[in-house]
Amino acid sequence: MMNLDQKLRQAEQHLSRHDKRLAPVIKMYGHCTIKPHSDHYGELVSSIVGQQLSTKAGAAIWRRVLNLFGGKMPTPKQLLKVDADKIRVCGVSYTKIGYMKDLASHVLDGRLDLLHIATMPNEQLIEQLTAVKGIGEWSAHMFMIFGLGRLDILPVGDLGVRKAVMNLYQLKELPDPARMVTIANKNNWHPYESVAAWYLWQSLDNNPQRPTRH
Repeated sequence: MMNLDQKLRQAEQHLSRHDKRLAPVIKMYGHCTIKPHSDHYGELVSSIVGQQLSTKAGAAIWRRVLNLFGGKMPTPKQLLKVDADKIRVCGVSYTKIGYMKDLASHVLDGRLDLLHIATMPNEQLIEQLTAVKGIGEWSAHMFMIFGLGRLDILPVGDLGVRKAVMNLYQLKELPDPARMVTIANKNNWHPYESVAAWYLWQSLDNNPQRPTRH
């Protein structure tokens, strides 16, 4: 069985062979460096905190949240127990605090099955993730790509990817999800849509590995 690096090299070769517009981008930016991790719960909590914030602002607020819990990731039980006002002082809105507590609740009662999240089929995983308040399809896609390292995710709602597609394929306007799927199918991105998206982010050349919510 191939490891992730081998799969990424195979993806680069596949996309270069099938998509003449994407091939020069792949050559320019070199190897794809998607690197998943195993802290799935922490990734989801921090992503909620960082929503609609700059990378710098989100990181500063997240540090304050961790400090509130002794510099460690709060457990789901701790999040449910802590007074919302204490988190609010860290710079987290009450709305996001509600999202964090809803996530904790889903984890504790098993509605979000973190134990089997890495092996769950895409559709089932998206269904479980988006059932949590504050986690939409875009957040689910980002988690599946950067948290789990799934290579077959097409983030149709990501503004950066849409802009890059418009530029690279010389479209007159930003493509909608249906057009994104059509372009992906036409250029044989499957089963490496995530890798295609990664190179599209690179092509924007502005903090390239940071995706942008629609």
